[in-house]
Amino acid sequence: MNKRISFKKIGNESIGFLSFFEANKDIPFEIKRIYYTYNVPIGTKRGMHAHKELNQFLWCPYGIIKVVLDNGCEKKEFLLDSPEKGLLVGKGIWHEMYWLEENSVLCVAASDYYNEKDYIRDYDEFLKLVKEGYWKDENKF
Repeated sequence: MNKRISFKKIGNESIGFLSFFEANKDIPFEIKRIYYTYNVPIGTKRGMHAHKELNQFLWCPYGIIKVVLDNGCEKKEFLLDSPEKGLLVGKGIWHEMYWLEENSVLCVAASDYYNEKDYIRDYDEFLKLVKEGYWKDENKF
């Protein structure tokens, strides 16, 4: 489930561009919540959690944000540096985001409504769940 996606792009240099994605087509779930993070100082690290069931789609319409995904066995880095790119983040993936450019905006489309009980905020607890096979093969890269 964890993969980079390129958006459709319509337009040209003289009028600008429009990019979009569609639920259950470009991303493999129905969107129940959209949120965004902004005015984050350069160098700030956010995220630092995983989800038990939630799937997310991340994109950066402005700026540059580095995303580090960790499935408990390996880590992968992705750069969100274009409004044409997005990143699917499945359940059972620890994720951290680093703001690399001033005024960067991170947008997230989530598969469910906010539920604090779905969050895993302790890295050792996350590793324990991975070791116990909580997600089995669902959190593989």
